[in-house]
Amino acid sequence: MDDSQKKLAEHSGKSRLEKIGKTISFLCIAFIVFVVLSILYFVASKGIATFTKDGVSLIDFLTGKIWNPGSIGENGKPLTGALPMIAGSFIVTLLAAAVATPFAIGAAIFMTEISPTVGKKILQPVIELLVGIPSVVYGFIGLSVVVPFMRNTFGGSGFGIISAAIVLFVMILPTVTSMSVDTLKSVPRYYREASLALGATRWQTIYKVVLRSATPGLLTAVVFGMARAFGEALAVQMVIGNAALMPTNLITPASTLTSILTMNMGNTVMGTLENNVLWSLALILLVMALFFNILTRWIGKKGAMN
Repeated sequence: MDDSQKKLAEHSGKSRLEKIGKTISFLCIAFIVFVVLSILYFVASKGIATFTKDGVSLIDFLTGKIWNPGSIGENGKPLTGALPMIAGSFIVTLLAAAVATPFAIGAAIFMTEISPTVGKKILQPVIELLVGIPSVVYGFIGLSVVVPFMRNTFGGSGFGIISAAIVLFVMILPTVTSMSVDTLKSVPRYYREASLALGATRWQTIYKVVLRSATPGLLTAVVFGMARAFGEALAVQMVIGNAALMPTNLITPASTLTSILTMNMGNTVMGTLENNVLWSLALILLVMALFFNILTRWIGKKGAMN
């Protein structure tokens, strides 16, 4: 083998760098997967201890309406009914998403289809500013403005589901709007041109072509907003009232999974029933986060197939 053949057989510097890059990338991915699996295992092991170690019934935990883990009920079992918090979390999330969705889609349509110049110069910076505001600021504003307004309008303490829903609506609105804008911008321009060429009006094009083409992306934006609303803790805790009671209306104090966790996690002893049931609530939050994630991916795949 002559010198030229030996040079061809040797690994070049670029190939060695490529191997090093692949190895580093693999190690980073492996580390991320390890961290995620560790979190899942840790929360799951702590969460199921309520049922395996303390003997709490899963059905009683999910359907019970009385939350007082330090007390024993008439049946001789701890009062660990998590239904009030689960119901409160779902009601607040659904209300916030129901109110935010039309506002977000309307703003996105204005920014992309009606007045892109104004949307890019004025509305886009405003939305980016709202995204960057910490949740404690939203909670403080809700405590100072929304709660007194609800108290003066409907009576009562002002704390409740409707106050939390209003705060969450303002919090998730910029996120849903921003994702909706990106989705509408991704609709090919020739869709609009073909619709207008066939004689459709501007609004017919927006409603029957643009929005229908962007439906999977818009649904993904709404689900993403719901996921953020479901997991929000501090802002909700400041305005919902934190009463572990079944919601009877929208203006009485209630609670969510996150509000109970943030209030009580630091006041319990590790390994006790009071601590284990809080980990069970955290496990429910984790399962719901995975559900929202899977739902988002499923919507994206359906949109890609169509």
